[in-house]
Amino acid sequence: MEITDTTKSAVATWIAEGKSLADVQRMLREEHSLSMTYMDVRFLVDDLDISVVEPEEEIEETDAAEAADAELVDEAPQGGVVVDVDALMLPGSLVSGTVTFSDGKSLKWQLSAAGQLGLIPGDDPEYRPLPEDVQEFQAQLEEVLRQKGI
Repeated sequence: MEITDTTKSAVATWIAEGKSLADVQRMLREEHSLSMTYMDVRFLVDDLDISVVEPEEEIEETDAAEAADAELVDEAPQGGVVVDVDALMLPGSLVSGTVTFSDGKSLKWQLSAAGQLGLIPGDDPEYRPLPEDVQEFQAQLEEVLRQKGI
């Protein structure tokens, strides 16, 4: 797969507009007919030396207080996606952990040394998380890995 200067320019513009890596991944597929994994998009942005700025969500004081109360009752907020990293990595993985999706179902995940991200089937091998949940998982995982310096 060859990335043209036009594509690189489009990626730089989208990131400057505040698009997330998941948005860039989708737009590359839709507008440039390039199918790239989330990690490939992340590496492309890194190679182009572009800084991704995650927008801070504005939360009203009452919402923040309710969210704090909800976290005291339950670590995983209702309807959200929560990513955890394992203390001991799965064999053959660079990093691994667990993700809980908005429907409450959890799956193990791993990032291989080759940079491939994969979800490990759980009790229900037919289970497929919502596409929005997968995008949120990828975004949260990117932030977690950034914080850990991976």
